Amino acid sequence: MMESEISENNVARKILAKSIVLPDDLKNEKARTSFDCGVCGKSFSQNCKLTKHKSIHTGERPYCCDICGKSFSQKGNLIIHKRIHTGEKPYPCHICGEAFSLKGNLITHQRIHTGEKPYVCDICDKPFSQKHKLVTHQRIHTGEKPYHCDTCGESFSQSIHLTKHIRIHTGEKPYHCDICSKSFSQSSSLTKHKATHTEEKPYHCDICTESFSQSAQLTKHIRVHTG
Repeated sequence: MMESEISENNVARKILAKSIVLPDDLKNEKARTSFDCGVCGKSFSQNCKLTKHKSIHTGERPYCCDICGKSFSQKGNLIIHKRIHTGEKPYPCHICGEAFSLKGNLITHQRIHTGEKPYVCDICDKPFSQKHKLVTHQRIHTGEKPYHCDTCGESFSQSIHLTKHIRIHTGEKPYHCDICSKSFSQSSSLTKHKATHTEEKPYHCDICTESFSQSAQLTKHIRVHTG
């Protein structure tokens, strides 16, 4: 092909490109660099991401689990949920082989092997492998107790402490001895109780080597030596 013909073809292509007229809505979308939520103002790089986000405000949950009926606003959340029913754990640890249903749980688990503790307290510099452990720890410094008992008003820094406390009011004893059927409100109390059946005595006196099934018994015994 002659050089003059190539030049003419290039010119023709440029003229054709300029003559193509895009619909107004498509031109506007191409020109936009962000898509903003009219409710909360949050911005997104793609319109499809904005559409997904809007379901938070509308409450729309079009993706339903065909096993338990629970519904979700996004398809990805439904896929993750179904692993509860199927037992699927697609994220295995390449070190120990333990598998997880969520990638985030695998990342957290791997810190057991690596020793990584990326969350550091800005007050005492103590590091943690998980963010929620750092948040809980910082309440030691701040004195924050966000978990309140509706019955007596007492407050706690951790939800597990509130759960244990509530059993004082309800009388719930979910930990049962499989030998004598006696029940306890805390797992630690059940562990101590079981020692009475097994005759296990893990608490040893360093002075006379006598052993006890409970730490309180050892503490009381030591007073015999110390006066």
